[in-house]
Amino acid sequence: MDPVIIVGAGPVGLALSLALAAQDVPSVVLDESAGKEEPRPARTVVLRADMAALLERLGCATLRDEGVRWVGWRSMRRRQQTRHVRLDLGLGAGAGDGDTEDLAGEPAGPAAPLHVTQHALARGLRDAIARQDLITLVAESRVDTIEQDAHGVSAHTRGPDGTWWRGSHLVGCDGARSTVRKLLGIRFPGRTAVERHAVAALRTELPWAGEALLHRQPPWRGAGDEISARPLPDGLWRIDWLLPPRGELVTPDALVTRIRDTLAGWCEGVTPPYDLIDTGVYTVHHRLARRWRVDRVLLAGDAAHLLGAVGTQGLDEGLRDVDNLAWKLAYSWHHRDVSPVLLDSYQSERRAAVAGLLRAADQALPVLRGGGGLRTILPGGGRSHDVLLTDGHLGRGPLGALPAYPHSPLAPEPAEGRIPVGTPDGGPVEDVRVTAPDGTTVRLRDRLGQGRLLVLLVAPGTGVWDRRHWVSAGVMPRLAEAVDTLPAPAELLVTESYPGAPAHAVLLVRPDGHLAAAFAGVRPEELHAAADAVRGGSAPSEEEPVLGDPAMEAGRPA
Repeated sequence: MDPVIIVGAGPVGLALSLALAAQDVPSVVLDESAGKEEPRPARTVVLRADMAALLERLGCATLRDEGVRWVGWRSMRRRQQTRHVRLDLGLGAGAGDGDTEDLAGEPAGPAAPLHVTQHALARGLRDAIARQDLITLVAESRVDTIEQDAHGVSAHTRGPDGTWWRGSHLVGCDGARSTVRKLLGIRFPGRTAVERHAVAALRTELPWAGEALLHRQPPWRGAGDEISARPLPDGLWRIDWLLPPRGELVTPDALVTRIRDTLAGWCEGVTPPYDLIDTGVYTVHHRLARRWRVDRVLLAGDAAHLLGAVGTQGLDEGLRDVDNLAWKLAYSWHHRDVSPVLLDSYQSERRAAVAGLLRAADQALPVLRGGGGLRTILPGGGRSHDVLLTDGHLGRGPLGALPAYPHSPLAPEPAEGRIPVGTPDGGPVEDVRVTAPDGTTVRLRDRLGQGRLLVLLVAPGTGVWDRRHWVSAGVMPRLAEAVDTLPAPAELLVTESYPGAPAHAVLLVRPDGHLAAAFAGVRPEELHAAADAVRGGSAPSEEEPVLGDPAMEAGRPA
């Protein structure tokens, strides 16, 4: 069968190829560039814990070597101009005479965001691809034509020896100026220049080792309204200064002045020694493609959405596209009797999730940048500006909460045996310790991304009982038989406990780690129906159309 064609070799396209390979699906990655990553320390990404775990499962080893998981997060707001600043390295505040600053510390933990340079991330993904036989990476290949029919997609790449590529599906991961999106005639509406930031990567020593800082309204002249500092390996820091949305160009001299004044403001009024490694100015746009799927062609990452204001992270959301799409694409590749609902759900789930983030950012911006009243604009408006911003950076609250898909087309119908647990239907499951029938004990997150449904039995005591006894006792044999007859590949796991779940509860988890349903005990018929819903239900008959959107017919470029 033809491979999946992936257009674009940024982190999203590279990760998608690896996620498909993990499910035995071959792919061809068409890379417009020469295939080399230019080191740019000022170009970095922030990954929440679950997406960092996804990349590690895909074999990206550089996260362990070159990523920094924050020791803590410090939010600081200065109300008055003073000469000196002294930071307490605990959770309290300390300052010079006359200071009235608020410091809020966030504890460290395994869920702390991971900060890594984008070139190191891409290099790690390319190294993982080099160990894969199912991925073909083709440099200097720019797509200029896409054609598709009921059986596959053809893409033509420009060059002296123009080449046609044939694939089962094509995914455009080719960035904000996506050629794939333009060839499909898909609109990309939104807002331009929502935020602008000056950025510097420098080597220096700051008073808080390993902590990220969000500083609101610093007192020194020319600092702007907001500065953030994030640690990188080898003593490097990335510092961002929020700029006016449509201000003047930032000259090198002006940027050096910002650096010196900021370092002095954080270090008792004296600028410490520093080495300036890299600089840049980046502009945040908010855009959302009208459609993410036209029959066998799909969009992911920046080709489908742009975001990034007030702490939201664009690449993190692009990787969530990968996590959501890969198992659906793999199932469609391996099985002929697939309902179009399965791939349609990619757009309905992910587009709704990103639209929610964009709405939250649009609601927050007048409050954070214009001084409006929190209570009149945002739910839970009693929270401070700093807490709202911190939530976005740490991946929680309306600006950063993990996505849930409660209204997904794949959501199972209500059933008598369904029960609520600590995770809402459609939400990401907790990373509890689990035991497989072969006796292997791992984290639940380690079993994701393999294209299988996960059936999780909550069985207190299994951790201390000999496996030979409990694997053939109680409800286990009946549940194992039910799992073997599910309409989609599934793996049976056991856990001592799960938040909010009673003993003998059975959880059905999607391959991307979202809860499909929870049941009170073993209910084979209801479990079977829920698993069928997760795979999109029954395939259409031969008389029915099989393409995802008949309005576009064959999905050729407009």
